[in-house]
Amino acid sequence: MNERTLRVLEFDRIAEKLSRMAASRPGAERCLEIMPSRDMDEIEQLQQETAEGIKALVKKGEPPMAGIRNLKPVFKRVEAGGVLDTEQLLQTADLLRAARNMKNYLKPERDRDEEEYPVLKETGDGLVVHRKVEDDINRCIEGPDLISDDASPTLKNIRRQKNTVNEQIRSKLNSIISSPKFQKYLQDTIVTRRGDRHVIPVKQEYRGSVPGIVHDQSTTGATLFIEPMAVVELNNKLRELEAGERIEIERILATLTLEVSEILDDLKLDLEILVELDFIFSRAKLGLEMDGCRPIYNSCGYINLKKARHPLIERDKVVPVDIHLGKDFDVLVITGPNTGGKTVSLKTVGLTVLMAQAGLHIPCGSGTELTMFSSVFADIGDEQSIEQSLSTFSSHMTNIVNILKEADRDSLVLMDELGAGTDPTEGAALAMAILDYLFSRHIRTIATTHYSELKQYALVRERVENASVEFDVETLSPTYRLTIGIPGKSNAFEISRRLGLGENIIEKAAGFLTGEEVRFEDIIRDLERNKKEALQEKEWTQRLRREVEAIKEEYQRKMDRLEENREKILDQARREARLLLTEAKDEAADIIKDLRNLSRVEARERNRRVEEARKKLKWDIEKLEEALSKGIREVTSDKPPEDLKPGDPVKVLSLGQRGTVLETPDNAGEVMVQIGIMKMKVNLTNLEKVEQKGEEKVIVKGTRRPSKAAGISVETDVRGQTLEDALMNVDKYLDDASLAGLKQVTIIHGKGSGVLRSGIQQLLKSHQHVSSFRRGVFGEGGDGVTVVKLK
Repeated sequence: MNERTLRVLEFDRIAEKLSRMAASRPGAERCLEIMPSRDMDEIEQLQQETAEGIKALVKKGEPPMAGIRNLKPVFKRVEAGGVLDTEQLLQTADLLRAARNMKNYLKPERDRDEEEYPVLKETGDGLVVHRKVEDDINRCIEGPDLISDDASPTLKNIRRQKNTVNEQIRSKLNSIISSPKFQKYLQDTIVTRRGDRHVIPVKQEYRGSVPGIVHDQSTTGATLFIEPMAVVELNNKLRELEAGERIEIERILATLTLEVSEILDDLKLDLEILVELDFIFSRAKLGLEMDGCRPIYNSCGYINLKKARHPLIERDKVVPVDIHLGKDFDVLVITGPNTGGKTVSLKTVGLTVLMAQAGLHIPCGSGTELTMFSSVFADIGDEQSIEQSLSTFSSHMTNIVNILKEADRDSLVLMDELGAGTDPTEGAALAMAILDYLFSRHIRTIATTHYSELKQYALVRERVENASVEFDVETLSPTYRLTIGIPGKSNAFEISRRLGLGENIIEKAAGFLTGEEVRFEDIIRDLERNKKEALQEKEWTQRLRREVEAIKEEYQRKMDRLEENREKILDQARREARLLLTEAKDEAADIIKDLRNLSRVEARERNRRVEEARKKLKWDIEKLEEALSKGIREVTSDKPPEDLKPGDPVKVLSLGQRGTVLETPDNAGEVMVQIGIMKMKVNLTNLEKVEQKGEEKVIVKGTRRPSKAAGISVETDVRGQTLEDALMNVDKYLDDASLAGLKQVTIIHGKGSGVLRSGIQQLLKSHQHVSSFRRGVFGEGGDGVTVVKLK
């Protein structure tokens, strides 16, 4: 890419911003080297890497990049046959650990058949893990200049001997300084060291009273530091052990360096791959920070930037722009006032193109399209050169001459204030000639200008289009919005009027304009007005469509909720019916058993009553089973019964069963009805009043055993069950407890991980029989139980 273009578009600031995202110094250095590519396959590869990096960051979090350092000096030392020190070995272990952690980070999840990050994984597959070397270094070295005792048995033995000798020396010296005989000779009753020898401080006048070797004296000469003869031999032995320790440490470091040398090529590859991965994830982090998108590349030379933001301007301050080029027109001429955003729009196009070709996601809306440019040329800013005595115009023209020489049909040319800095008439003529030349060579060009001649030029030339940045005359400030298809209107008269210039002067100035110029300004004004009206209509239509879609979505959600609730109610009703069916069967068995236990003398009467009871119960059970097999039908009465009172016979339409009213209807129209042995609440719309008929009742004498519900316990234990089984068992238990008339029950679920407790309490919130519930208090079982109050 053109070096001057990269400079004027401030691509280096993008590189600096990217480098701040890196997790390592080598990664940051790699980010500063970023350059746009001219190869389409490479661009797509870079964009795919960035996209996968963003996906991994969102799904897995920050990658484990700690430990990546520039180890080239370490590699050179190993290649030269040198021995690595402890710090260099620890850095090598850090690199091995980073490679291992990154390889694990990029592994696909086990529950997925397809890899989610194919490009990243392919890069990560090149990492080589050497766990043994990593573990050996970490086992032998505890920190800089700190070798572990476990580095080798020899080192451990030497250090154990050193500790023993040190203890012996301290013991002997402590006995000397604590002896009343020697205390008067000592300056202080302490043991200290001079060099690598243990000594005691002796007063100068008692030099001959303490046999030993003088190693030092105080600055005043009043104190001599003497090594008593009693510890000379021990100190000598200690020095031998320390020398042996140094030799063993050098051997250990040499051994570890040899291990590193054997995997040196793999270490170099690991460092290269980790730096590249750091570079990829830095691009991904920048893309997330800028809320960037991956552009869609086409091969037809078309640019379509949607809601593009300049990446170096704060997001809350920049105004997004829509710019397209290369489809209906190849040259775009942008007009408008100073500080109106023309140059920012120009730089936004150039910078997004460069960023995308460098593999970065760009700050644009989704659906943004780009094409690959072999070169981008920009003439932006005042490059006046005092040294070369070049004026602003000469400086721009020198750059434009170079652009015209080098640009081809695969180039993008950006020119700011084309033709400025000289006579307006000649400058406008030159600008039109330059645009004509670029157009004739099919070079896509965007230029900004103040010249009205270029507005007219863009109106009459094919595949040349006008654009303008808006200016709010009311506030005398630009809006920074870019409008393609309309040239910028001159606001000089209106601005002057707002600033207080006399109307007579403004009218005089208007009189100097030609008729063509006046008509042209009127055309522009009409175009602006029609454009604003069209945009307002478009916004109103879009807002109305969004409102309609929102209402439609809300309606659909309500319908879905109603359908869901309907199914839940039907399922609950089926469960209650099954429970009642079971109760009916149990009660039937109890009745038959009681009847069979009648005395022998009543055999004939007993058999008759048994048969009658069996037929009646069989009829009830068949009706219930029929209701279960068909599901509860949604049948409503056209004329709900009125003035229902307890004892009135009714028919439940959804079940097709006759029953008796037990309570008057409540405010919601719900009526308690008894159907055989069942009691249930039914809405008035589901009832039909029937005529009362005399029915012969079967009276069964003798005692009757209590139903199964009467034996329900006040607590149930679901510990050890799966959540699904526990929920099913608790649901049935609550139904049984409610039928038994219990008011409070306890569910024992245990503490554990809390899965059972959470799932059961979620069920209790919506259960029909539950009035309230709470966790157990001290003495009841605490968090391991839930106490439930039933309705």
